[in-house]
Amino acid sequence: MYKKTECVAMLLAGGQGSRLYALTEKTAKPAVAFGGKYRIIDFPMSNCVNSGIYTVGVLTQYQPLVLNEYIGKGGPWDLDRANSGVTVLPPYQAKGGADWYKGTANAIYQNLDFINRYDPDYVLVLSGDHIYKMDYSLMLKAHKSSGADATIAVLEVPIEEASRFGIMNTDENLKIVEFEEKPAHPKSNKASMGIYIFSKDVLEKYLIDDEKNPNSSNDFGKDVIPAMLRDGLRLFAYPFKGYWKDVGTIDSLWEANMDLLGSNPVFSLRDRDFRIFSRNDSRPPHRMGESARVINSLVTEGCDIEGVVQNCVLSGGVKVERGAFIKDSVILSDVVIGEGATVNYSIIDSNVKVGAGSVIGKAKGEGTKVTVVAGGLDIKDGTVVPDGVMADKKYFDGLTVKEEL
Repeated sequence: MYKKTECVAMLLAGGQGSRLYALTEKTAKPAVAFGGKYRIIDFPMSNCVNSGIYTVGVLTQYQPLVLNEYIGKGGPWDLDRANSGVTVLPPYQAKGGADWYKGTANAIYQNLDFINRYDPDYVLVLSGDHIYKMDYSLMLKAHKSSGADATIAVLEVPIEEASRFGIMNTDENLKIVEFEEKPAHPKSNKASMGIYIFSKDVLEKYLIDDEKNPNSSNDFGKDVIPAMLRDGLRLFAYPFKGYWKDVGTIDSLWEANMDLLGSNPVFSLRDRDFRIFSRNDSRPPHRMGESARVINSLVTEGCDIEGVVQNCVLSGGVKVERGAFIKDSVILSDVVIGEGATVNYSIIDSNVKVGAGSVIGKAKGEGTKVTVVAGGLDIKDGTVVPDGVMADKKYFDGLTVKEEL
């Protein structure tokens, strides 16, 4: 017997994240590490808890193993409750056969039974690959007070960048009068954040109708929202003023990590009233050796530093040996940077050993690009990896002895 819940959150976490290249080769994008001790999915899940929403469905599909293990029973986020909590929802074989999630709307459609278990009045639909802090209860309050059928969170972007987004054109009361998908000549700068609150009965009807349409791409932005507008439903925009970052590319992931640095960071993780929860291995305190120098960086538990670290984010268990120099980089867990090695403007995935004297990436400057090293690699001493390279095992297997030296 399931307890009636006012609002159920459905968190879309099945995306491949192909633009993150080696970082998502074996891991779903929401499970990619962020900020030293977090994963991307920690943010929407923590937002739910901080908003008083404790019934959360996480829809997985691409490379779900790491993500499923990480979520577990939801204890670190206080989502291991008897009659609610977090439930992982992969595609499954129903009576009519097995079916992958075909789009964002189809993913929710396939899980209507899960939603209806809790007989909610409202459904909150979220993406699992954005970095931000948001109190969804305020958005729900606005949804109810406006009498909306659907409320869409929007972020005001520079008008010159608006053509990259789905744009909501509204009247003076924030009622949406038109939706334009990446318009060449945008009429407003209210960009959809992919965060929706629907009145449940309305959502169910339109998902069923959308599924019956053979010409639909089964997507909220392309199909469901436009259909609601055509039918004259009450759709409202909800303006969001805080930090929000889509970390779907190497550059944006690097930038979001860099936004955590400094005494007054662009995005702070130190708000005691709005904590971001995560599941972490227990590690010893980090250690700074006699020759260590750490400048404007985040260093997580278990790090052992003898070299120079500047403007970096280091995950747990990173070892920086004597004479090594790292700058403008994101280093994921249990990486060893060998003696005298240099790492610049790079993202290095977990469990990599960078050989002594190696040079990874190039100093950040005009025209340089982020270098990425895939996880689990043992890089030979003296190896040089240029900027902008997506370096996986095949890349290193193809290097000549001359290039390594």
